[in-house]
Parts: sequence; structure tokens; C-alpha cells
Amino acid sequence: MAAGQALDYQPGPGLRAKKKARDRLIRLAAAHPDWVLGFADETWWSRLAQPQLHAWTGEEPLHLQPGEVGRDDPDPKALSCYGLLRADTQRVWVRFVDGRPVSQVTEDFLEWIADRLAAEGKTALLLVWDNASWHISQRVRSWIKARNRRVKLQGGVRIVVGRLPVKSPWLNPIEPRWMHGKKAIVEPERVLTAQEVEVRVCTYYGCDHQAHLTQVVPTKKRKKVA
Repeated sequence: MAAGQALDYQPGPGLRAKKKARDRLIRLAAAHPDWVLGFADETWWSRLAQPQLHAWTGEEPLHLQPGEVGRDDPDPKALSCYGLLRADTQRVWVRFVDGRPVSQVTEDFLEWIADRLAAEGKTALLLVWDNASWHISQRVRSWIKARNRRVKLQGGVRIVVGRLPVKSPWLNPIEPRWMHGKKAIVEPERVLTAQEVEVRVCTYYGCDHQAHLTQVVPTKKRKKVA
């Protein structure tokens, strides 16, 4: 390794600074009962790939084989979802997505989270997440600023963001929740339908099965023909 080249797990200056920012949000949430600390992330739930499982056997280790679907299978091979782990209750809230994570869907997810927290009488969401492009985009950052200005005038739940360092999933406690969830919903005998995957995921996390968030695709304007 070249001199000065740090390993991903070594605490460089940038990692230490962002870890301190995360820890500061943790302390703030602990001091304000009407604030909620939340760890957010997105994941894909594959209908075909099987998670790694470990078992004690007398001979060779056991391996789950990937599933297969026919060409006439109408469901997607994998389902995307957003999740928020609440530090106060240790509950995970999940919303599946028609499509993939993008800035617009991220805004819709945050609005849904804020509305639910407001119904509980909360006034702030201290949000910890990584540097995914749909988290740090100019659109999302502008949306959060505009929303917080509106909340200051009209009331509601403001959103304070703390970003995690790059390549530091161990700082986000929702990451192992995803791993355990994927092991828990395994069906070795057949391929689950998309609906079955969603039901099993929501049952495992003990959350309501909500309508999908939808990725809105802008329509192209047709040029007028002279």
C-alpha cells in the first residue's frame, strides 16, 4: 500500500468529522423528547437471489440455490424500498417503490415520514443517511430547505440531515436490519410473488403495508408541426 493511502475502515479526518455530526444528532434527540432520530436507507428485495445462510452440517456447507422465473412471470425480479429505523422505538418503517430510488421519490418518502411524526406530536426529524445521489441532489436539498421554512411559519416537523461518511455502512444501524430481514423472509422451496415478498417484509418489521411510492416520469412535450 502506498504511503498515506488509508484503508476504508481507518478513521480519517473526514470520517471523524461526519461521525461527530452523527453523534451530535444522537445527543440532541436524547435531550428533546419531541424530536426523533431516524436512520434511513434503501434496499432491493430480490425474488431470485438468496441471502447467505450458515448452518452446522456434518459434511459440506448448505447453500440455497437462486430461483428462476418463467418469461410469463408478470412481477419484477427485485423490489426497491425505502426504510427508516426510529431510534426511539427501534421500529422500522418501510415503503416500497414502483421504480427505483430517485430524488422525487425521496421527497415523497420524507413527506410521508414527517406527516406520521407530526401526528404523534413530534416537531423534528434528525435524519441520518448516506451519500446516495438521491439523498444529496440539489433538488432534495432545496426541497428540505423550502419545507423547513414552511414548517417554521406553519408548524410541522422540520428535517435536520446528518450525512454519513463514504463507505461506512457500519455507522447506519438500519443496514444489519436489512440483512436480517432478507434472511427471515427466505422461501427455499419456490420463488415468492412480489406481493408475498412485501407481505413478509412488512410482517417481519411489524409495519403497515402502505401503497407504493411512485416514480413520476416526466412526459416529453411534442413539438408543434408548422
